[in-house]
Amino acid sequence: MDVQKTAELTGHGNPIFTLELSQKPGILFTGGNDKGVVEWSLKDNVFIKVMFPVAASVYAIHAPVGLPLLLTGLRNGDVLVFDFLQQKLLPALKHHQKPIFDIKSIKNKKELLVASEDGTVSVWSTETFELLYTVNASTDTIRCIAISPDEKQVAFGCRNNQIHIYDLEDYTLLKTLHGHTMAVFSLQYSPDGSQLVSVGRDAQVKIWDTTSYNLIHNIPGHLFAVNSIAFHPSRPYFATGSMDKSIKLWGCDDFKLYKNISREKGYASHQLSVNKVTWNGDQLLSVSDDKRVIAWQFDFDR
Repeated sequence: MDVQKTAELTGHGNPIFTLELSQKPGILFTGGNDKGVVEWSLKDNVFIKVMFPVAASVYAIHAPVGLPLLLTGLRNGDVLVFDFLQQKLLPALKHHQKPIFDIKSIKNKKELLVASEDGTVSVWSTETFELLYTVNASTDTIRCIAISPDEKQVAFGCRNNQIHIYDLEDYTLLKTLHGHTMAVFSLQYSPDGSQLVSVGRDAQVKIWDTTSYNLIHNIPGHLFAVNSIAFHPSRPYFATGSMDKSIKLWGCDDFKLYKNISREKGYASHQLSVNKVTWNGDQLLSVSDDKRVIAWQFDFDR
């Protein structure tokens, strides 16, 4: 297996907290402690434009599959809604008074989930943008949302170390997972739905079986907090990005470490905390406090 750094996108003047692929192939959006959401071309590896200005730091960006929308969650609690067809911002979703940390959508139910520092998840219609209900999921910050591939269950990762599993049919609590000793920062279901992987401030990577939600494996993954986890869409690997400045690639079946992308290992990688990673085919994209977006191309046959 080989990995090469193929591009470095610069232009942000402050730390980048999040990134999201567009519904349109070859387009990436990034946001952070800057004054706007930025659009990039992954085909030409160049800056395209600042999509729209923001009044506060951006912690979450979401591009719902099949909808011409871009949702942006801000530190002030607002959710901005950009309509690609009209090429303008629609009225913001105003409900939360505290920072928005994650946004996800449920295609089958045409619903939008918004997780906040206030301990609740607000549920909105993606057709009318009406607030449908509020899930009181925690007494503390909800940092991340993961929706199972069959859209039957949702997991919320919380600052109080817990993971809450809810039924998406009626938002009833199914199970609470205890295992992390510090805040849970990122969650993702495997593409086949058989595993849920959670990471957090305790630097651990935990793999849960989704039939029973028993902990099946624990990896002391990094030296410091693990900020992000991303399953490869079609290969048996997942990547993690950490405050220790490294990106690691793990096997889904054997949980072995296959790559450690860091300056210590000779890669021209990030100089500060890696805040989020996502896959674009066999390309892994990462953003960091060092204000850079880096594209890594994996060759799994070498």
